[in-house]
Amino acid sequence: MVKCALGGSIVVALYNGGPTGVIFEFLAVSVFYWMIGACIAELASAIPSSSGVYHWAAATSAPRYSKFIGFLAGYWNFFAWVFGSASMSSILANEVLAMWGLFHPDYVAERWHVFICYIIISWSCCAVVLFANRALPMVNNIGLFLTLGGCFLTILVCAIMPTTTGAGHATTAAVWSSWSNDTGYKSNGLVFVTGMLNGAFSVGTPDCVSHLAEEIPRSRVNVPKAIAAQLGVGFVTGLFYLIAIFYSINDIDALMNNPYTNPLAELYRQATGSKAGSCGLLIVVFLPTVANCIGTYITCGRMLWTLSRDRATPFSSTLGVISPRWGNPFAATVACLIITTILGLIYIGSAVAFNAFVGSFIILSSASYLLAILPHLLSGRKNIEFGPFKLPDKLAAVIMPIACAYIVAFIVIFCFPYSMPVSAETMNYSSAITGGLTVIIALLYPWQCRNGFVSPVEVARSIAAADVVKDDQE
Repeated sequence: MVKCALGGSIVVALYNGGPTGVIFEFLAVSVFYWMIGACIAELASAIPSSSGVYHWAAATSAPRYSKFIGFLAGYWNFFAWVFGSASMSSILANEVLAMWGLFHPDYVAERWHVFICYIIISWSCCAVVLFANRALPMVNNIGLFLTLGGCFLTILVCAIMPTTTGAGHATTAAVWSSWSNDTGYKSNGLVFVTGMLNGAFSVGTPDCVSHLAEEIPRSRVNVPKAIAAQLGVGFVTGLFYLIAIFYSINDIDALMNNPYTNPLAELYRQATGSKAGSCGLLIVVFLPTVANCIGTYITCGRMLWTLSRDRATPFSSTLGVISPRWGNPFAATVACLIITTILGLIYIGSAVAFNAFVGSFIILSSASYLLAILPHLLSGRKNIEFGPFKLPDKLAAVIMPIACAYIVAFIVIFCFPYSMPVSAETMNYSSAITGGLTVIIALLYPWQCRNGFVSPVEVARSIAAADVVKDDQE
C-alpha cells in the first residue's frame, strides 16, 4: 500500500514542499505512526480480536461509557476501511487508464471510463475474498512478494535508467533542499503538517492485521510482530522509493502538468525514457495494489461482521453470520461491496464528493485509534490484562500521550482546505463527512441498543464464562 499511496498522489504531495517536503513529511508522520502502532500492538497482544479497535475501545473505557465508545470506534473504523477499499479501487482504475493513455496520446479520460474500471476491479477483488477464502493466505504471500520485489525493481530502474538514457538524475539539492510552497498558504510550517497527510495515507493503518486475529495462530504474539513488520517494512521501502523516484525526475513541470490519470505514468516515463518502460513499472505497481485492494475488502468485511454479530448494525441476523459454504462473512463482505459501488456511482456525478468520502479514510481510522488509546492512557492501563507484548511503563508514559496529541491535532489539520484561496472544487469536505457520519452513528446507537446490541466486552465475558462451565462439566 505504501508505494501505490505515495506514488498515486505524488503531484498533490509535491505542492506541499516539493520533493524535499514529501520526504521529510513522510519521515515525520512515520515516527508518529510508530508510536500509534506500538500502542495498538500492546492492545492487540492483550485482546486478540477480529473486532480490533471496536473491542479495545470498549475494554479500555470506563464501564459507564464503554458500550457507546466501542460502538462509535467500531463504526468509525468500519467506514474508514470501506473508504479505503474505494480508494484502492480508484487508484487501480486510474492506473489502468494511465497505461492506456501512454500509447494513445489523443485519449481523454472520462469519469465513466474510470467508473467502469473501478467497478470491474472492485467486484473482482471482492470476488476473490468471497469465493477463494482458502486461497487468501497465498494471495497475501503473493502480494507481499510483489510489493517487496516490485519496490526493489522500481528503485533499481529509477536509479539506473536515467543515466542509461542520458536524461540524467535530479541534483541532490533538488531532492533534499528544494522546498517549495504552491498551496497558497503563507505559513511553511502549516504546509509541512498538512503535507503529512500523503504519508499518513501510506503508513496509517497499523490495525489492519488485527482484524485477522481470530484466524492467526498464537495471535497474542504474532499480531504485534505483524504490526511491527508492517510499519518497519513500509517505512524502509517507502523512504527508498521516494528517494529513487525523486532522483529520476528531470522535468518536474511536465510531471505537475501531466495528461495521465495517474502521475506515475509521466514520472516513470521520465525515469525510463520510454512509454513501454513506464507501462512496465505501472504494472509492477498495479499487481501488488490489487493484493492490497483484496486486503481492504477482507478487513472491512470482517469489521462489519464483528459489529453485526454483536447486533450493532441493522440486519445483524444476516450480516453477522459466517457462511457455512464459503467459511467467511459472506453477507457482510457483499454489503461492503454494495457501499463501494454506490461510492463509485457518486464519482460519476461528482469527483469532489467521491474524494471527500475517500479522503476521510485517515481521519476516521485515526479517530477510532484515539478512542482505544486515550481511555487506555487515562485509566492508567489498568482495565486490561496484558499479553506477551507490553510497553515498558516509562516508555508508555511518553509515547501514549504523544500519540493521542498527534491524532487530536492532525484530525483538525487534515480537515484544512488543500490550497488557498478556497473554491467549491478545492475545499476539503472531510470534516463534513466525518461529522455527518458521527451524527448518524450517534442516532443509530439507541436504536441498536433497543434491538439487542451487546458490547464486545460483555460478549467476551459470556464466552469465557461458558468455557469455564464447559470445563467444569468435563
